Amino acid sequence: MTPENQGNTRPLKASRYELRANENQIDDAEAERMAKEGRWGFLHSEETGSAVDGPGMRVVFWTTGCEFRCTYCHNPDTWKMKNGQIVCADDILDELKKYKDYLRFAGGGVTISGGEPLVQAPFVMNILRGAHDLGIHTALDTNGYLGDRLTDEDLSKIDLFLLDIKSWDPATHLKVTAKHVEPVLAFARRLAARGRPIWLRFVLVPGHTDAADNIKGVASFAASLGNVQRVDVLPFHQLGRFKWEQMGMKYELADIHAPSPEATESAKIIFRSYGLNCPS
Repeated sequence: MTPENQGNTRPLKASRYELRANENQIDDAEAERMAKEGRWGFLHSEETGSAVDGPGMRVVFWTTGCEFRCTYCHNPDTWKMKNGQIVCADDILDELKKYKDYLRFAGGGVTISGGEPLVQAPFVMNILRGAHDLGIHTALDTNGYLGDRLTDEDLSKIDLFLLDIKSWDPATHLKVTAKHVEPVLAFARRLAARGRPIWLRFVLVPGHTDAADNIKGVASFAASLGNVQRVDVLPFHQLGRFKWEQMGMKYELADIHAPSPEATESAKIIFRSYGLNCPS
């Protein structure tokens, strides 16, 4: 079955918090083939006017597909790539052309998030490269684990990296993501060597990532890079719990509460103590 036979190939302006599954009838192998080709890709949702996914007002696309299995993930329906709607990169670029002047005026741009966008690196880069050539500010929200899928030329087309570092402690990172942290850190070092700007994102999960030594480790590493412009501490929340339940998956953090404002501020103070910009 070809993408044209799947029905609507335009991206949906659906909420990132909506459960999306079984969007099409292709199998995993066909989804992988399409992702490698790069013209077609899989999107979970789209938002126009976001003010929290990079500078200014932004158009944000959330892709499907992720190799991490974060215990606190609020979008586990993005883990499987084929759960997304099939879209064409050319269609997205045509859509972005409509917003080009507004995005420049608003100091914004386009951000691609996920899931993990680099699972679909050729598709994602077709969009980011095209947007960059249109003069639109580009940002990639990534966990960095698949950073070696990007060439140095690719890096030059991405104006900002929203890099999620889940944990500094290797054992904690493995526990909360099921993947090792070193590829993430290696990608961060590569971005530093290339002088590519980073906004670091750190999710504060009580009892999991909130140990002071863990936060200090992330902060010390970030400060050593020299290209981290900002650190955002993101408090854990339960907004995605219903997805785990509706998908028949066991949610291990059902009894974990969001960190208190005081605990969140304490984490921010640690980052600031290393000379990092960490907004209140």
